[in-house]
Amino acid sequence: MSELGIATDLDTSLLLTRVRLGPHGPIGHVEIRGGRIVSISASPPTDRPDEIFDAGGRTLLPGLTDAHVHLVQWASARRRVDLSGAASAREAADLMAQAARRAPGPGAGEALIGFGFRDALWPDAPHRDLLAWAQDRAVALVSNDLHTAWLGPAALAALGRSGHPTGVLRENEALDAAAQLASTGRALTDAWIGDALRAAAARGVTRLIDFEYADNVTDWARRGAEEELPVRVTCTVYPDHLERAIADGLRTGSVLPGTAGRVDVGPLKLFVDGSLNTRTALCHDPYPGTGGEVPDRGVLLTPPDELQRTMARAAAHGLQSAVHAIGDRANAIALGAFERVGCPGRIEHAQLIDPADLPRFARPDLVVGVQPAHAPDDRDVADHHWGGRTHRAYPYADLLKAGATLEFGSDAPVTPLDPWHGVAAAVHRGGDAERPPWHPEQRIGLDDALLATGAGPGGLQVGRTADLIVTEENPADVAPQELAAMPVHATLLAGRWTHRAD
Repeated sequence: MSELGIATDLDTSLLLTRVRLGPHGPIGHVEIRGGRIVSISASPPTDRPDEIFDAGGRTLLPGLTDAHVHLVQWASARRRVDLSGAASAREAADLMAQAARRAPGPGAGEALIGFGFRDALWPDAPHRDLLAWAQDRAVALVSNDLHTAWLGPAALAALGRSGHPTGVLRENEALDAAAQLASTGRALTDAWIGDALRAAAARGVTRLIDFEYADNVTDWARRGAEEELPVRVTCTVYPDHLERAIADGLRTGSVLPGTAGRVDVGPLKLFVDGSLNTRTALCHDPYPGTGGEVPDRGVLLTPPDELQRTMARAAAHGLQSAVHAIGDRANAIALGAFERVGCPGRIEHAQLIDPADLPRFARPDLVVGVQPAHAPDDRDVADHHWGGRTHRAYPYADLLKAGATLEFGSDAPVTPLDPWHGVAAAVHRGGDAERPPWHPEQRIGLDDALLATGAGPGGLQVGRTADLIVTEENPADVAPQELAAMPVHATLLAGRWTHRAD
């Protein structure tokens, strides 16, 4: 057995007996050998396996994929000051001051970091002066969407930015600042990531795509070689590392050697625009209260010509692109780039769509990576800043009708690394006892939502790798608003347990 409790002898066999074969399937028996499903039958096979697991009628599904994660940020955010409830900049600063009093003795160079604030509707603005109480201690607050970093004087000094007038950094500057201030040393960071992966496996995750703002190929090659990972990881490439990836002959889908086949190379990550909360998502229409100038419609981070050149260079060397596009104008630019370059790839987020562009998302080999749990979280900000347009925001039903291929992610730490949250939000659109669902016309069915997490019926086939989960309840019998809390009894990766409730 490995340190993570995963059996390493692939010659052993496992029989899952009395298991429901998917949400609408019968009770059956599944035999696993050599990490793959070798039989699915109505009655148990006659050969005696090495291990028998009696599911007692629980439901078997293919393992879940979280198709958009920032794993270092998520692993760190699980230990950061929670700012999600702050209703103003002053309240957020006070929460940080309270946390500083509870933990007055940071290690050398260790910053106190808060995470999760949403300032789009705040009555006051973040400013470095609100953090002056920290004196020589580095204090940083990172927004829920990761696109804003609000720094105190000592944190600004540590980054050589003492002269910054407000201490509020956005977009690439914010990502760089958060990465530098959150650095805790390789050993501790990897330990936190190990904890986060085990927690993900306990929620049924067998694969994720890591969009961390880092040298992901190098980092995951090391992690995958040092221990047997409980989750398969696809690691993205950022433009700063593109030429090295090309020189090393890396291609999208390449398995990194020495990682037991559990780490592969993903797409090149590119940005067209920013985010809704930061008001940098690039839109056709201006944000309210602005004069209608182009900058007031969001920020263009990568001009179309540059985007197409970079995508074409990557594609020529077997690297697909994942293009971040949130506003409707940004999505039109991303779609145009894929059409002109003619390559496969992904559009990430696709939060606001011009209806005229919907048919363009049906392009073959184009995946739309969306985060359904963002919709209920963002509804108030969207209603304010995208007023009159939210019928085409987070438009999952319209995208499916247009023929798009959807994959769900969490964008953790923006929302928790837990695909069930996304399934629930997609099926229910975030209604509860106090508020009705938000634009329920954009709901999608449970089967489509499970398919977008990788848990569609195609995964329960003879010959497929046995990345599987067993749920305590049948998802088809659970009320939509309760799907987020779906209890996961067990998770298997290549037929080996990565989580068992018993």
